[in-house]
Amino acid sequence: MTANAPDITEVTDAVQEAGSGEEPANADAESADATGEEGASSTTEASEAAQEEVVKVAEGAKEELSATSDTLGSLIDTLDSWAFVLGDVRISVFDVVFLLATIGLVITAAWFVTKLARNLIGRVKAFDGSQQLLAEKLATIAIWTVAFFVTIDLIGIDLTALAVFGGAFGLAIGFGLQKTFGNLISGILLLLDKSIKPGDVISVTDQAGQEAVGQIRKIGIRAISVITRDQTEYLIPNELLMTNQVVNWSYSSRDVRVRAPVGVSYDSDLDLVTDLLYQAVDETDRILATPRPRVNLMGFGDSSVDFEIRFWIKDPESGLANIRSDVYMRLWQLFKENNIEIPFPQRDLHLRSSKQLDHLVELVSSGKVSTD
Repeated sequence: MTANAPDITEVTDAVQEAGSGEEPANADAESADATGEEGASSTTEASEAAQEEVVKVAEGAKEELSATSDTLGSLIDTLDSWAFVLGDVRISVFDVVFLLATIGLVITAAWFVTKLARNLIGRVKAFDGSQQLLAEKLATIAIWTVAFFVTIDLIGIDLTALAVFGGAFGLAIGFGLQKTFGNLISGILLLLDKSIKPGDVISVTDQAGQEAVGQIRKIGIRAISVITRDQTEYLIPNELLMTNQVVNWSYSSRDVRVRAPVGVSYDSDLDLVTDLLYQAVDETDRILATPRPRVNLMGFGDSSVDFEIRFWIKDPESGLANIRSDVYMRLWQLFKENNIEIPFPQRDLHLRSSKQLDHLVELVSSGKVSTD
């Protein structure tokens, strides 16, 4: 038996099926190219759509304003005649003026509303200093957020037309404004926690490592303002106060204890010295009577008997060094009046005995060697 030859019709059908199998792949490639072209032109289309919306709103406002007065209509027509074409969109001077006027009007209104809100919040007696500042910040953020959306609505821009820019804008905030938003959130958390608030007295260390005591004057969006006794103003980012150790002298109480060491001669009457130390702090302003100042005998030093006065003040923002200076000045007067000596450093010198030293002493004592 011989095998039958393949039918020519079957071969033709197979070739056609193989050719038709490539058509879906080509169609998919064409569809992907078309999708890529649409994605590339989406940003341009969104920008043009936003421009068209602004122009449409400006045209409507132009018609309404022109109908109110002939003079105003003539001015508007003149401004509208000065224009330039950007693609398929015509932008006139009137469109630009209308846009700037709308933005300026909304900003002015938001500024007045913010000021009014601050005055109303300031009249609320139930808020303390930190709660009042926190309420003002939240109200300011809310007002300006509403002002932004109102401006967008008045201009006539559809937010869906700007959706293409959402990803890029979010990326810019994530990288470029990361520190700004971090400091903003840190400032709000500090006010909620009440660990740092305006009026507190904290320790500030400058770049040279010198520590100074300053009072918080203001907590801003980015940083706090601390002013020291020499009127030096430090701006410290809010984030640093959240992550670093801060010495707050008035966190739970404004009472601060100050120490003043004093040394007297070994020949002094220690009971009299103690009485004079108490008298000095009692006769100095700014020192609190309660808690009672304390005089402690700290030890017997090389040249003096060492005391330490410990007293309390309630206004650390007025300075610590100056109150210590006042106490020392009063002590100096009392010690002079009572013949209490503040000793100089003293050292005992011991010489070891030797033949040369003994011979020199004999010569000096016999007068054979002059001491002049």
